[in-house]
Amino acid sequence: MGSAAESTRFSRRAGQWLVYALFRCVEGVMKLTPLVAVWWAGRAAGTLAYYVAGKYRRLALHNLRIAFGREKTEAWRRQIARAHFKSLFANILCGFKLPLMSEAEVAKRVTVENMHHTKEAFDAGRPLTVPIMHSSCWEIMTQVPSLFIFGHKPASIYQPLRNPYLNAHILRRREKLGYRLFDRQEGFNEPISHVRDMGIIGILVDQHAGDHGQWSPFFDRLASTTNIVALCGLRTNSVIPPMAVYDDGPARWRYVCDGPLVTNETRPSINGVTADINTVLERLIRAQPESWFWVHNRWKLPKPHFLLPHYKRGVVFPKGYDVSRLQAFELLVRSPNWLGDACMAFPMVRAIKRGRPDMKITVLGPDKLEELWLSMPEISRYIGKPAREGPFAVARRIKAADVHFDAAVLCTNSTRSTLEIWLAGIPRRIGFKGSFRAKLLNQIIKEPAGPSGKEHHAHRYLRIAGGIGADVDQPGLWDAGESSVSTGGIIRAGVCAGAEYGPAKRWPLERFAAVMNQISAQHAQFRWELFGAPGETEMGEKLSAMLKAPHENFVGKTRLSELIAKLRQCQLLLTNDTGTMHLAAALGIPTVSIFGSTCPVETGPLGERHTVIQHKVPCSPCFERECPLGHYECMTKITPEEVAAAVLKTAGVTA
Repeated sequence: MGSAAESTRFSRRAGQWLVYALFRCVEGVMKLTPLVAVWWAGRAAGTLAYYVAGKYRRLALHNLRIAFGREKTEAWRRQIARAHFKSLFANILCGFKLPLMSEAEVAKRVTVENMHHTKEAFDAGRPLTVPIMHSSCWEIMTQVPSLFIFGHKPASIYQPLRNPYLNAHILRRREKLGYRLFDRQEGFNEPISHVRDMGIIGILVDQHAGDHGQWSPFFDRLASTTNIVALCGLRTNSVIPPMAVYDDGPARWRYVCDGPLVTNETRPSINGVTADINTVLERLIRAQPESWFWVHNRWKLPKPHFLLPHYKRGVVFPKGYDVSRLQAFELLVRSPNWLGDACMAFPMVRAIKRGRPDMKITVLGPDKLEELWLSMPEISRYIGKPAREGPFAVARRIKAADVHFDAAVLCTNSTRSTLEIWLAGIPRRIGFKGSFRAKLLNQIIKEPAGPSGKEHHAHRYLRIAGGIGADVDQPGLWDAGESSVSTGGIIRAGVCAGAEYGPAKRWPLERFAAVMNQISAQHAQFRWELFGAPGETEMGEKLSAMLKAPHENFVGKTRLSELIAKLRQCQLLLTNDTGTMHLAAALGIPTVSIFGSTCPVETGPLGERHTVIQHKVPCSPCFERECPLGHYECMTKITPEEVAAAVLKTAGVTA
């Protein structure tokens, strides 16, 4: 084992040395090549790269759409992307050439602006903490320190290269002009001490800062942002003057000091200064957009948690920022196909919506559920799909919405529904492993632990929300609040005696009638409203004919939006295990629910305001549409008397 490990280390070191040797050869060629020729060669290479490096071209266009999509045309953005590739490659090659030249030679190619700000800071006895960004040839900053340090000690924080030979070589190049370089992996105590000793330090601030960053607007899009500049600047009482480099002609550059950062806060905080830095950087980038580093994934989507409640530094806006300007984080939720299952996904959606201030949710699902989802204030739009439409057609529907979705959450388990999302090109796809769809997902939610693996559907959906970072323990996720309908002494009780799934879920009609007739005979204030699906019209008429109690028959006569409105007027719902039961629970309506062939542990209404009546028999739950034994014992054991007692108790009426 030891010999194999040593052999691997030797091979890796040999490969690294060969890369270093090749780099030195390139430097040798660069040394003999005029700087302007290097610049033009880079422009030509950048033109070619734009067309052949499809991954990075798409990333640059994606970033430009985020930054300028609301104000510039696609043609303009493509033009800037092409110009960026030319600038990027020209400046990278020039960055190899510049360290081979003297500082005086380089300085002839650079025009500086507003560097008096740095001298004024030093004259006032204050050090400098300088936010810098990847623009144009940022290597210039290490090659002409005499233009802005005014006799003080320059330094920067750097990310070491994995190749130790290249890393040591580049460190020697940068240190030849008196730069001190601090490895960011070794902490920030030494850099802060350097600044306190009247030094100047440059820190890159325009990259994705990962899980440790602060989320603040950058081009009105939340981005994880490093707080190192603010931390260092405030702890050392530094002046914080952002600096940028711009292209200024063939192999010429303009080095600009933007002047001291003026914070909007009376007593600046690290969070506030960090947010303000993003605002300044955006302005500097707008001055010459093609020069910034658009091929970096600045607005990277964290994995697994792209919702933000649990991030240490959270979301911080600049003082006075208009939050309505914030670009939306577009999420597509693939709805369950059944009404009841969709209602059980409501807590998940509420938790997700509260997970980011920029969250905008679109739901994709069957046409029949559109009114249900649009009744939720958390939902912005709905994409309906006909029942027999194929995956390619559904993908076209998603694209036709003309929304750049950042992620998709799947409540369904089918491979087909996942394929629809994949074909639509949504970059992050989240769901349970399902059948054969694991390769179409790029974030899989773990199944519940335990021998049975059983979990209530609502908790299962919430598991998805928790898997992407939502706070699933916050109050107010489970219903829309208690009904506060003025009744004038009348008790409106809804009744749902059907069940589309099959007869195994239906308590006998005559027993429903017995409950209603019995209660109304003793309590005249009850008014019954019969609900049901369009295919249950005949069932509704049969039940209505059995009733002596005052009632209205709405079975098969209401649209989903009308059903929601009528349920909101009810004080309770007596029901089988149906989608209407879950809808009532989601609306905050108490229910008395009769279960037989199904399992309330997985699909029952949740909360103290709901009563489940079930008589366990050896064969239940069987989840069959029809009783395999033919006698529906799990249902017939439930008596009208016990159901009537539960209804009266739920209504707050003494029997």
